[in-house]
Amino acid sequence: MIKLLRLWLTLSYVLVGFGDEKSTQKARFSKKIMGTEVLIIVDAPMTDALKKATDSAFREGIRLNMLFSDYEANSELSLFSQSSEGGRSVKLSEELFKVLDYGQELSRMSDGAFDVTLGPLTRLWRIARFRQKLPKVGKLRETRQRTGYQKLVLNRLNTSGNLLVSGMVLDLGGIAKGYVADRMLDVMKTQGFAKCLIDAGGDLTIGDAPKASKGWRVEIGGRSHPELPVLELSNCAVATSGDLEQNLEIGGTRYSHLLNPKTGVGLEGSAQVTVVAPTGMIADSIASTCLVLGIHKATMFLSQTSVSKMYYLTESNSSIKVHQYLPPL
Repeated sequence: MIKLLRLWLTLSYVLVGFGDEKSTQKARFSKKIMGTEVLIIVDAPMTDALKKATDSAFREGIRLNMLFSDYEANSELSLFSQSSEGGRSVKLSEELFKVLDYGQELSRMSDGAFDVTLGPLTRLWRIARFRQKLPKVGKLRETRQRTGYQKLVLNRLNTSGNLLVSGMVLDLGGIAKGYVADRMLDVMKTQGFAKCLIDAGGDLTIGDAPKASKGWRVEIGGRSHPELPVLELSNCAVATSGDLEQNLEIGGTRYSHLLNPKTGVGLEGSAQVTVVAPTGMIADSIASTCLVLGIHKATMFLSQTSVSKMYYLTESNSSIKVHQYLPPL
């Protein structure tokens, strides 16, 4: 769900120096997966074993993309969406069920601020941005009838799912990328390369710290600000939501491609949320959830989660304000 913006939201977070000349020689590998450039950075010399490990990690990412993609007509997710025409129960793979199950839990916790059923609305707004026109009220109303997390029913006993309304389309854009990065990091660790970082289009899933370092250095935010820190992180994940690159501006109002599930309309205003959490799946999904909730509700919501840090940036009259969240001790 995260893209990179060229203005003050540029580079939601970027890797900065590692402290010595030798450490800058870390091995880097990249491949396009899930419609974005996925980068693997490893604190290890270039060897055949390392190349084999990264090849395995990229294969895992490609395999999972064929489960989670809503662009691939034959992906497991797309086939499950197509089952809504018959309203039948469908047996799901362990991976897809896990992602959907966590998404549904997050939907309940946030009172619907996160919702994997927004596919019909996402497609409607893609067309609106292309045409530079807001969706017609009637079309928006009709499309909303095919969304709503309560219309996705999961059965944990046999890992199956049922879509209750014909024409539903699932969209994992706010959660799958983090899960894929988690699994890719697991592959790297299993093959002996734990000092590793996965950068999935700007969302970071981070392994052990590089040698002679407390952690991988991550800069929060895309513009110098005294309240935005440089963090040293290991064995966690960082994700940002709040890109305004894909937007529609009508009558002086800018609508983001990130949608409010309760209204079916793109979010308004300039904001960016960065969270630090135990895993990429959690960080990815909670960052977008907090953006929908807004700063005040997000701060209360986070007390129910495992997020360790949040940085919520808002812009008004070209002035940026930073709201920080740290869980109570």
